[in-house]
Amino acid sequence: MSPEQLTKVQSTIIPDGGPASLFLGRLKPGVAVRTSMFSARHGELPLRIYTPEVWSRTPRPVVVNFHGGGFVLGSARQCDWSCSIVAGELDAVVVSVDYRLAPAHRFPAAVEDCYDAFLWAAGHAADLGGDPARLAVMGDSAGGNLAAVVSILARDEAGPAIAHQTLIYPVTDMTDAVQQDRSYVENVRGIVLSNADMEVFHGHYVTEDADPTDFRLSPLHAEDLSRLPAALVVVAGLDPLHDSGVRYAQALADAGNQVRVEDFHQMPHGFVSFPYFSKGARPAMDAVVASQREALY
Repeated sequence: MSPEQLTKVQSTIIPDGGPASLFLGRLKPGVAVRTSMFSARHGELPLRIYTPEVWSRTPRPVVVNFHGGGFVLGSARQCDWSCSIVAGELDAVVVSVDYRLAPAHRFPAAVEDCYDAFLWAAGHAADLGGDPARLAVMGDSAGGNLAAVVSILARDEAGPAIAHQTLIYPVTDMTDAVQQDRSYVENVRGIVLSNADMEVFHGHYVTEDADPTDFRLSPLHAEDLSRLPAALVVVAGLDPLHDSGVRYAQALADAGNQVRVEDFHQMPHGFVSFPYFSKGARPAMDAVVASQREALY
């Protein structure tokens, strides 16, 4: 896209209901969603907050969600279906953040925004009807990268404890090593995400002077992956990122963490985002909720 086209796409608001909901999935009945703002370190950022409509006698777990889109595209609105599934079926409060997008806001802007959103959600859990002692993070694609990075930052900066991380076809390795992965080689023209797409996203997000082994870009290359939250890693067989996602899961397990991998062999990248077109979307979310429930209840 030209800079002008990219700016237009980034500023487009996905309408509630209508054809967009047929494509991205409808909000789960019994879950209310509202928009809000919070003060990040650089300024105000939008949030979408999902809460079960049924009253709860006790505080609920709080799950902080980060949307995908290559750090360049997307918004919290596109996750309405998956976030409302977690809110309704886990009986949780879900907070989803619209972090700043590249290329106007390059690395580490998204990392800073997502960590600030996590801190805000933890600090305001009680106000949201949530339990600050039961926190989780979740993200898909670029959002999976950000969820993994936030988990490491929370440990390293003595932040609020995270009990679970859901990483859905996450970006875990931004070094050239990913180009040697079998899944990368065999999915050059991948459905939804191609190798060329990945290069464009990378060019928009990563600055020339950034170290690709920085864990905030490539959590797979973190020096220490021990003492991290229990993890569910969802991968797709027809995805260039499949192998690097599996390698990250193995690295987490090797470091002594509790890890489960759900491998949807016949699915492409992004399949969870299209629940009415993808037979793997619902089983993937069933696995997500089951893993979160085990860690948070």
